[in-house]
Amino acid sequence: MIKSITLLLSLMLAWQNFAARAQQPNFQVEVLTCVESLVPSGTGRSRMIITNLDVDHQEFTSSRSKSKGSRNKANRQDIRIKNYEETKLLNLYNEGGIRFQNVASNDAIVTSKINDMLNKGWELFFVSTGVESKMATLSVKKELLKMGMKMMLDTKGGNSKNDPNGIFMTRYYFRKVTS
Repeated sequence: MIKSITLLLSLMLAWQNFAARAQQPNFQVEVLTCVESLVPSGTGRSRMIITNLDVDHQEFTSSRSKSKGSRNKANRQDIRIKNYEETKLLNLYNEGGIRFQNVASNDAIVTSKINDMLNKGWELFFVSTGVESKMATLSVKKELLKMGMKMMLDTKGGNSKNDPNGIFMTRYYFRKVTS
């Protein structure tokens, strides 16, 4: 009798486990991107961006192999999205260096947006960060020289502490179960 009950309970648990796996949810994903300027003197731009548009990536994708390849003929203007929500953030630097009030202000704005997303049923499931610097092109350097910012430029091409460009980017990945 005990063996029969044990066998029955084992079969019930196995069935429940199988049924739970068979009902994996489908998710909708939303990406919130924060770009914070690391440009000294407050001359950069910092923004929080989220798209308001569904895009099919297949429209801009081509397949390639060793023997054959097709070039993607998508026009850059067709790829560029013009329908997005943009929230202004403050730059992390000013003439005196790091501006901690701006860091606190940006944190408050980003926290407000994250709380809004959570209250709308989104789940924050991943965060990715990155820093980019040493990205000044010759045309950017010429413009900075015109603006009288010669001291910010690395004219020798070496490792300068005066990198005139830089961003700190954070991507927040949210998901929501769809039916």
